[in-house]
Amino acid sequence: MAFGVEELRVLRRALALALHPSPASAEDVQECLRLAESLDEAMREGARLRAFLVADLARYRAALPGTAVGYLALLEEALGAGYRPDPDDLAALRALRGGPVAAALLDRCQVLAEQDVRARLARGATRAASPAVPASRTRLTALPGGLSGAPGRVGGAVSAGPSGDADQDPARKPEKQPAEKPAPSKPAPGPAAPKPHRPIPTPGEVFPRRKPGPPPAENPPRQLAAG
Repeated sequence: MAFGVEELRVLRRALALALHPSPASAEDVQECLRLAESLDEAMREGARLRAFLVADLARYRAALPGTAVGYLALLEEALGAGYRPDPDDLAALRALRGGPVAAALLDRCQVLAEQDVRARLARGATRAASPAVPASRTRLTALPGGLSGAPGRVGGAVSAGPSGDADQDPARKPEKQPAEKPAPSKPAPGPAAPKPHRPIPTPGEVFPRRKPGPPPAENPPRQLAAG
């Protein structure tokens, strides 16, 4: 992609505004927008050109070896436009490497393929090394109370259990244990029912005294007979 004199002037002005912010005139803004639109259109045109080249390259490769000359020319043009060779291209070039042009293109394509493989391996290693173990799960700290009072010790070593994680990581709050419900209290005994009042009997009531009988009459009354 090549810039003309006018495009370079607009680009220089845009870079100056980016490095040294200052009020931009309406004309500068419009020129920067037009340049951005031109760059977008050039990129879209380049993508369409690469798509046509790749399609033509596949047709010429399928018709080998009769289209060797046209295939090698199209492959060199596609590489210049950013095309990356695939395994089919490498196999076709190995079959045509008897000619100097095919041998040179084979060396160039092999270098590009090796670079792609290294890039994929580097991305895979980066993704594999990204998960890191939190420091709170790898450090071991002494618990208060010594060897006898520290729970979770095996053979004098501290085991990093859930309690150790909560102590070491201040961001993690210990889970609240549900409050124990108090046992239902037994009802307080009520006042005893009052017993019926019963007076204590006296000796006279237990052993009542006998009433004396009437004394016998000494002189029975005489009955007077009527004369």
